[in-house]
Amino acid sequence: FSFLLFYSLELSVGESKFFICTAIGEPVRLDWYNPQGERIVPSKRMALHTETSRSRLIIYNAIIEDAGIYRCQATDASGHTEEASVVLEIYQRLTFRDVQSPQEFRHGETAEVVCDVISSPVPVVVWYYQDREITEEHHSRFQVLPNNNLQIHQVTKADEGVYRCEASVEARGEIDFVDIAVVVNVPPVLSVFQQSFNATADYQESVTFTCITSGSPDPLVTWHRKGQQLEPSEQHVFNRLEGGRSMLTIRNIRQGDGGTYTCKATNKAGSQERELFLKVFVQPHITQLKNVTAVEGSAAMISCVAEGEPLPDISWRRASDGQTFVDGDKSQDGRFEVRGRHGKSVLTISGVKLTDLGRFDCEALSRIGGHQKSMFLDIEYIPKFLTNHTIYYSWEGNPVNISCDVMSNPPATMLWRRERFTISAEGTANTRVHSAEGKSVLEVTPMSDRDFGRYNCTARNNIGVRYQEFILAQADVPSNPYSVRLSAVSQRLATVTFMKPDSHGGVPISYYLVQYKEVGSQEWRDVKSHSVQTTVVLTGLEPNTTYEVRVAAVNGKGQGEFSHTETFQTLPIREPSPPAVHGQRGMGKAYRLGLVKQDDGGMPIVEYIVKYKTDKEEQWMTKLVPGANDFAMLQPLQWNTRYEVEITARNVKGLSEPTFYQFFMPQKPDITGKKSLFSGLGLGAVVGLGLGALLLLLVLVDVSCFFLRHCGLLMCITRSLCSKKTATSGKGKEIEEGKAAYLPIWVFMKLMRHEIGSTTKLPLKEENGKESLKPDTIEIKVHSDNSLHTKPDDSKA
Repeated sequence: FSFLLFYSLELSVGESKFFICTAIGEPVRLDWYNPQGERIVPSKRMALHTETSRSRLIIYNAIIEDAGIYRCQATDASGHTEEASVVLEIYQRLTFRDVQSPQEFRHGETAEVVCDVISSPVPVVVWYYQDREITEEHHSRFQVLPNNNLQIHQVTKADEGVYRCEASVEARGEIDFVDIAVVVNVPPVLSVFQQSFNATADYQESVTFTCITSGSPDPLVTWHRKGQQLEPSEQHVFNRLEGGRSMLTIRNIRQGDGGTYTCKATNKAGSQERELFLKVFVQPHITQLKNVTAVEGSAAMISCVAEGEPLPDISWRRASDGQTFVDGDKSQDGRFEVRGRHGKSVLTISGVKLTDLGRFDCEALSRIGGHQKSMFLDIEYIPKFLTNHTIYYSWEGNPVNISCDVMSNPPATMLWRRERFTISAEGTANTRVHSAEGKSVLEVTPMSDRDFGRYNCTARNNIGVRYQEFILAQADVPSNPYSVRLSAVSQRLATVTFMKPDSHGGVPISYYLVQYKEVGSQEWRDVKSHSVQTTVVLTGLEPNTTYEVRVAAVNGKGQGEFSHTETFQTLPIREPSPPAVHGQRGMGKAYRLGLVKQDDGGMPIVEYIVKYKTDKEEQWMTKLVPGANDFAMLQPLQWNTRYEVEITARNVKGLSEPTFYQFFMPQKPDITGKKSLFSGLGLGAVVGLGLGALLLLLVLVDVSCFFLRHCGLLMCITRSLCSKKTATSGKGKEIEEGKAAYLPIWVFMKLMRHEIGSTTKLPLKEENGKESLKPDTIEIKVHSDNSLHTKPDDSKA
């Protein structure tokens, strides 16, 4: 058998190829050997596919080390071998290995732009920038290094851009390039306009810090406080605006927000920090003020502690009189003194008195504001008795309450003693004890003389003990009143006045008993005073009668002796006194006179006689008003007129003197409105009023023609009606002849409306055309035949 001819082959790194070995004959085995003479065993990169007389060697992803002579050996059955070989040449194509784009550098440093390119043979590398080849002659800061990298000394932002790395292999005419973006990072530059800020806590205030940054890439701005980065929240709000401005807004500033804040700008080229300071002013706040309890006569120290920024000044105010004390003050009596330091003030009160009891105000004040709190100074003291009433009166069988009133702090316990024996709270047969805070009442019901005498009240608290003695004495009835006097005696009434008795018998007077009777009568009538008033009014007396009166005082023990008897006589019946008068305008042409009854003379007012007239008339008009009325209404009256009034009251005895009164009726009110009559009317109403006015004008023109020229529609109607009359009279002729000049227009208007059978009475006219005041009338009748009849009133026939 025999092989194909020997041949050679070129293969680039990374390529894959296969080789076929074909034997002519009948070989038993076909084997492949590598350049190192080792038989090739199939692997991941080399595979063998062998048939009877054919074998295929596959090389995947060839590498430089795969270059050399590969032999294919065939062996027959007798062990005879033949071989063929192939020369494999491996070369490296132009390859850019892991070239990064962009490549970043820091401003000012020496930058080395990496262009890692391999080939076999070694390639020639040329750099281009902005389509121009980079040479050391034209670019002093640029240098191509032996490893084909481009070095830029003190790189700046102006050097930023796209650089081309071009490699070529002349032997093969192979050329390739890669574009590399060069980025120059500039470290952050940070500035602030304002470095220190002021704010006031607890006033919903906000403060905004602003940092201005520059750099490439744009720096990331973060805010820090006390070493911790601040995160966005309701209180901390972050904003970033154009121009590199970054802002931190602190909302609802509180006291703890004060201090140093750091603005930090960071990018790939580095970082920079600036500090800003927030000064938080805090409104004064009193943190410690307590109520104080002191013992009367001792010293009291009241402490007030306040905080704030700036530290506030502390002052004191006594609420009872408004007196103020500041640091270093001392009162005139030397008892009050104030000492303070570093937000704490102490008010010292020496020799505490009960008058010091009460509220004290502590006020902390600074230029930011003020805060005030109050405390109460409580004073403990030994019990004090509140009353000097130590003598009580009673009588056998009458209970009496002996009250022991005590003021003390803390409250005192109280007990009663009688002749060195303590009266228990449950009491005895005739004594009982009723207790309340600050009060103890001993109820004693004297049963015999030995129940009268001295009782002792003891009050005790942890400050001390006090005693008070009370005397229970036997009571008596009051002595007699004196200086009984009678006043304001009239026909039916009399007023009794008197002086209190010299002794009330030890028991308060309940009332006074006034007795009176007619002289010669044996029956006394009783009148009780209202409470203990020393004036009593006697009513229901008879006129012109003599009475006797006496007075006695009554207390719990009983009624005392009567006073001396006094005599008085009531007045006889007479005419009433003149009434009092007051007046006011009534509605329209009316006037209201108010009548106030004075002395009725002992008998009821029957009536009031009211006479009135104008000041230009002589004749009086009279109006009778029942005596029960309290006013008289005068109407109708004339406008713009003065009236004179005379009022007399009458009872059964006769008339009073008259009361004179004058009043003035004003001018007639002007009811014409200031606004236009048509201002409130609609269009339809205005048109209707216009038509009505036109009709009225036509009627007036027709009536004028009737009287002046004896013509017109009214004249025609009148003549037509008069020509048909069935009876003729003198007046009828005058009408027919147009001589009814004195008939009012409304009569003819009725004639025009044919009010058949209507009857109208007209007032007579005097020669001058005025209406006569006489009640004489003329009766005009229109009958069914349209005839007109006139006749005098029956009363004047």
